[in-house]
Amino acid sequence: LLSDHNQAWRPSFWRASHLAQIDFANLPCPRVFGQDDVHHLNPALTLWDIWPVQLDNGDLVELESGSLWVMLSAPRLPDPDERHNMARMRLLLKSETGWQDCGNLLPDGFSPGSREWSGSTRLNPATGEVTLWFTAAGRRGEAKPDFEQRLFHAVGTLDVTGALPCVTQWRNLTPTVANPSQYYADLSITQGVPGQIKGFRDPYWFRDPLDGAGYVMFTASRASHLPASPYDGVIGLAKATDVDGHQMVELLPPILDAFGLASEMERPHMFVRDGLYYVFWSTQSHIFDARFAKGPTGLFGMVGPSLFGPFEPLNGSGLVLANPPEE
Repeated sequence: LLSDHNQAWRPSFWRASHLAQIDFANLPCPRVFGQDDVHHLNPALTLWDIWPVQLDNGDLVELESGSLWVMLSAPRLPDPDERHNMARMRLLLKSETGWQDCGNLLPDGFSPGSREWSGSTRLNPATGEVTLWFTAAGRRGEAKPDFEQRLFHAVGTLDVTGALPCVTQWRNLTPTVANPSQYYADLSITQGVPGQIKGFRDPYWFRDPLDGAGYVMFTASRASHLPASPYDGVIGLAKATDVDGHQMVELLPPILDAFGLASEMERPHMFVRDGLYYVFWSTQSHIFDARFAKGPTGLFGMVGPSLFGPFEPLNGSGLVLANPPEE
């Protein structure tokens, strides 16, 4: 495979031999959070899948009132899995006094999906423009939610004149990319099954400091014409065709491939430190192919010399932080 940099380029693989290096007796875990640690921002809502509003270079946006974050939200239900069928993005403010709920990020009926799933958010402080990349799950008005996932982006204007910040004047809703299924599974055709659905979601905007080009990373599954396995998770990549990323992007081959090991590499994101490119993602324990390897639910990562790799797993296995085994 050739990148537009005219360099030979193949994805880096996350393999069972990497996971085999995990010391399960000494997992890197946070302490267990208990009921006393929980403070409901809104007792009627379940909140999950948080991400920050960032500057174009990846830094956190800091307003006088605090930092801005986005989370998925849904009514609190007896079965927490039902939240995925009614998810909406919600804007939050984090200040020295704690968290405040700023309400739904998008107006009712704006998203082309039946639900809003995760993405990323960028602020241009010079113009106040907020660019949102997000996953439209299903289609608006469908009788029964399905697992089709499409990537979209839109532009709004940050308003800090009220008691709480909000984003208004949403406009320019645009499909982020067309998927001809050359590299990635077409989810209008195959969607997988609950607990192991196919992926084309979680867009993350990244500006490469090397050349200033903009890219969108995302969670995906291998195209169906490639060697088949239910464990076919990849981290996909697309390149912006304009400086702000407001037009449709060009699909590129994946940068990471977990073929034969795991079916999902969720919420990918990237940071550059000291000339090295660190890519992180989350994976749950139940989506590994247990015939060959078993890993904990947790945060995983790899590092390489460029956006295109080659990447090596952090700590040998890729594991950065594991969910406590008792949880």
